[in-house]
Amino acid sequence: MVPLAASGSGAGPSYFRGWGLCSTARMAVVSLLLFGGLWSAVGASNLAVVTCGSVVKLLNTRHNVRLHSHDVRYGSGSGQQSVTGVTSVDDSNSYWRIRGKTSTVCERGTPIKCGQPIRLTHVNTGRNLHSHHFTSPLSGNQEVSAFGEEGEGDYLDDWTVLCSGPYWVRDGEVRFKHSSTEVLLSVTGEQYGRPISGQKEVHGMAQASLNNYWKAMEGIFMKPSELLKAEAHHAEL
Repeated sequence: MVPLAASGSGAGPSYFRGWGLCSTARMAVVSLLLFGGLWSAVGASNLAVVTCGSVVKLLNTRHNVRLHSHDVRYGSGSGQQSVTGVTSVDDSNSYWRIRGKTSTVCERGTPIKCGQPIRLTHVNTGRNLHSHHFTSPLSGNQEVSAFGEEGEGDYLDDWTVLCSGPYWVRDGEVRFKHSSTEVLLSVTGEQYGRPISGQKEVHGMAQASLNNYWKAMEGIFMKPSELLKAEAHHAEL
């Protein structure tokens, strides 16, 4: 039996904190992302770095699946909202908003530094990517879930971006290390049956491997703030 169960919480919160959008407006944003290619409205020359406030899909480059969540809960472990990997490029449940770590505000457009802790908030349900000392249902690694309400959870929602260079860049592969338990966000290929047939398990692993690499793909990429321009100018001097 697949350790997952449909949640009775409906379509998620009617208001997504930090966006100021009702659920109808939020879905309209997602529709525009899917069909209008809004990300391309930002000048290509400004897309080199990933910034706070951006809404992105994250691809696991080893298994070619995008980080995904939905209103389906684990039937074992924490019982929280499940997180999986999907092959579909067009699924609106694969959008995540990049935010500052718990109890902080990362201003929209601020470049994400390598080594910086962040939160990833699931756009459609308003819950944060989360991990804790529960066992994942298929592989027996550490469970990764989505937790909180309206974008607010706890310190176990924090993930440190591991990359080379000063900033997380769009074309670069990164790892996400859970700030409290130090596992790496991973996919190793275990696949669920019903009710989410074909989706892959996402979990936390202690060891670094090719299973831990992720890349920013489709989404709305906020234009880098003046901070990055100022640092570049200072370096030139």
